[in-house]
Amino acid sequence: MKTSPYQSQSPILFIIFNRTDTALKVMSEIKKAKPARLYITADAFRPDRPEEELLCNETKTAIMAEIDWKCDVKTLFRAKNLGPKEAIASAIDWFFEQENEGIILEHDCLPDNSFFYFCDTLLEKYRYDQRIWLISGCNFQKGKKWGTGSYYFSNLTHGWGWATWKSSWSEYDKQLSRYDSNDIRGQLQKIFNNPLVIDHWVYLFEQTKSGNIDTWDYQVAFAHMLNNAVTIIPNVNLVSNIGFGEKAENTMDINSLFANTPLEEIKEIIHPKYMLPEKEADMNVLMEEFHIEEKLEFIRRHNLKRRRFKRWLKSLFKHT
Repeated sequence: MKTSPYQSQSPILFIIFNRTDTALKVMSEIKKAKPARLYITADAFRPDRPEEELLCNETKTAIMAEIDWKCDVKTLFRAKNLGPKEAIASAIDWFFEQENEGIILEHDCLPDNSFFYFCDTLLEKYRYDQRIWLISGCNFQKGKKWGTGSYYFSNLTHGWGWATWKSSWSEYDKQLSRYDSNDIRGQLQKIFNNPLVIDHWVYLFEQTKSGNIDTWDYQVAFAHMLNNAVTIIPNVNLVSNIGFGEKAENTMDINSLFANTPLEEIKEIIHPKYMLPEKEADMNVLMEEFHIEEKLEFIRRHNLKRRRFKRWLKSLFKHT
């Protein structure tokens, strides 16, 4: 006998933009979960892309038409485009001005129904535990389980479908005002022992701080890492990013490890015995995300060429 879908006890913030196709798929899962309080936010179309106005309006209309259950709905629809950094960060601010905890989903982050059960359970369990920064729905471990629990702890922040508390979000620093280029490397060395990983984090933080990367989520990683917090990662994948492809802004590679990860279900939550980050699991993700193997191969080839050049120089001196 088929059981009814789990109904979310937590409020949900749904972030949409110009993709009606993916947004409706995510909305269908939110609709099954029937949250009592639903917050919907959308940035306006970009001035240099006037054709987006119709797409943005279509998406908002389609999503609002899907709300057919008893629900307190609040909307934050921008009149002018703010860009992802400003629009998303301020939308989460708006959400936590009215809620003490909740779930955040973007238009291309498709959850399994059990994701809502997972978030509800752990939001309650760790409500007053300041060691936990967020609860993620994503798992990129290709089937490998870490520990004997239903989830493990991580130094990374997987932000495609997540939940957190107002107290955690209060540590968020959109401008990275605490970032100090003189000591960031030393601080990251306390978390990661791979110099290429550290180099990449330094680059991302510097580009975000300077405004060259218009994003909101690297600031989440910064607040998380520099407060010695951990993230909860499920041992099965509960959220899949379905936005990869030609319509995406950044996630274009449909062959990426992170694209369209198959969804799984979590039926029972078993809590881990220890709260320690799984460093090896994190490195599995970073090796792929930061293309570490490619960088190592480049260094290897470069060193081979340099050694060949040195041998060639030595051979010249032998004949003089």
